[in-house]
Amino acid sequence: MWVQKEINLKPRKRGFHLITEEILLNLPEINKVKTGLINIFLKHTSASLSLNENADPDVRVDMENFFSDLADNKKYYVHTSEGSDDMPAHIKSSLLGNSLTIPITNGRLNLGIWQGIYLCEHRNNGGSRKITITIHGE
Repeated sequence: MWVQKEINLKPRKRGFHLITEEILLNLPEINKVKTGLINIFLKHTSASLSLNENADPDVRVDMENFFSDLADNKKYYVHTSEGSDDMPAHIKSSLLGNSLTIPITNGRLNLGIWQGIYLCEHRNNGGSRKITITIHGE
């Protein structure tokens, strides 16, 4: 079985946001998969995806603080025509990546108990984000 669909995520402010449930709400097909894989691909260069802590929201705050400290407000950036948050967003996206592959077992994402899918929004006003989801399984 192969399924592929595109999902529009609602706009979010800059930060790290749990989107696991939003993805699953758009994927009733996953319930039919006994064993398989899901690939989640973000179609943007100024946001990213990550798999991390799903329980304590302080982790998401700390992630935002760390990546902001790492990449924001560098005087040597040349690419500034789209705003001061754009080049840092591209760097953060490259560091974290734009896709995840997760096993599916008995109709569920086979995640660890404390794992959740993050949309890492690196722009101050990134807008709606598109993801392409591909499921392959039996």
